[in-house]
Amino acid sequence: MLNLLVGEEYLVRLPDLRGFALGRRAARLSPVAVPRLPTAARTVVDHLRGRVRWGVHLALYDGARLQVPDPDPDHPPSDADLLARLPQASALGRLLLAEQPDWRALVRDLRPVTDRTVTDPDTLDAVLDEVRRDGLAAQTGQLRPDRGCLAVPVRSPADGALVAGLALSGPAARVADPDPELVALLREHAALLGPLLG
Repeated sequence: MLNLLVGEEYLVRLPDLRGFALGRRAARLSPVAVPRLPTAARTVVDHLRGRVRWGVHLALYDGARLQVPDPDPDHPPSDADLLARLPQASALGRLLLAEQPDWRALVRDLRPVTDRTVTDPDTLDAVLDEVRRDGLAAQTGQLRPDRGCLAVPVRSPADGALVAGLALSGPAARVADPDPELVALLREHAALLGPLLG
């Protein structure tokens, strides 16, 4: 049992081999308080939900952690724990990874969720380069075969730091060829959220 817990990074062996200490994944065993959104930010997200037929999700980034404090009640996102564990498979996770000096520090497991999930490090490098260049992350069929997601960064106006991600989820075929007006609407609402969350 101890070897299994060490292998899954819930425990680590002490340098003198006399015992064990909690590993980096042990923090996931305790409940994490999900931050509350300011009323003005919630209003912006609700406005976008009223203008599109897609699911609208806002994720907050706290260092290397992704949290979804306001999931769309009509279009629930994929399992929040799955989004946190496998950020390379989601558009919101890719925004976070694209900001890191080395994404490998956050992703230890390139496990597939579906047969379309990116599992090759070189392919993921190329995907993250596109996210940095375009300021838009997308995934089609990588968390659920029939669904996809588009996400844009929400940045602090003070220093340009990534503070959140705003995403639209919908049918994978529509995400694969997104409507430019829809992407512009997503970017417009992300710009409104910057001063409220930064």
